[in-house]
Amino acid sequence: MLVPALVALMAVAQERVSVPTEDGGLIIGDVYGEGKRGVVLAHGGRFNKESWKEQAQTLAKAGFRVLAFDFRGYGESKGPGQAEPLSAPLELDVLAAVRYLKKTGTKSVSVVGGSMGGGAGADATIAAKKGEIERLVVLGGAAGGGAPEKIKGRKLFIIAQDDVSGEGPRLPKVQEDFRKIPEPKRMVILDGSAHAQFLFQTNQGERVMQEIVSFLNER
Repeated sequence: MLVPALVALMAVAQERVSVPTEDGGLIIGDVYGEGKRGVVLAHGGRFNKESWKEQAQTLAKAGFRVLAFDFRGYGESKGPGQAEPLSAPLELDVLAAVRYLKKTGTKSVSVVGGSMGGGAGADATIAAKKGEIERLVVLGGAAGGGAPEKIKGRKLFIIAQDDVSGEGPRLPKVQEDFRKIPEPKRMVILDGSAHAQFLFQTNQGERVMQEIVSFLNER
């Protein structure tokens, strides 16, 4: 049995990895923890892989092997379309991360994405083979650029009631997409206006993390 100090050390240890994408790109990521269950952390447009450090450590301590990566156009990651990431095939970056974990010993992989990363995660489930992505968590985002009715796996959407973009409230679009998504699915609507990963910086950050860990552990 591992002593608590050793468990904590394992949770913060990082391995830097470089993973090729199927369209000739290269994503750079940090791996946390060990275990047969994997989680890919896909950041939002105003974030990067380092923004997930605290959440990655929490998930590692909960028994997950975690890969937080930079999308093409962020950090040292690169690939076609990197100058305009929002219109680039970011689902290929997510799939590369998922397949890296699978190839290196992880039995099941889930994706947690904030805003842009959540949309890319949703698109990745559509492009993925059946069972490649077991679960999807989307923070403050809609269901990507693909068809919501084609999203695979178990899904959890978390969004703040008053989250707004330059085009207005985000919740109506998220709810519209959510209605089209096949079961199993669940939505959590929180008080406040924090968007996506900014939720972790509010007094609801702990609840958001608890919702994610609980969802990933559901049988």
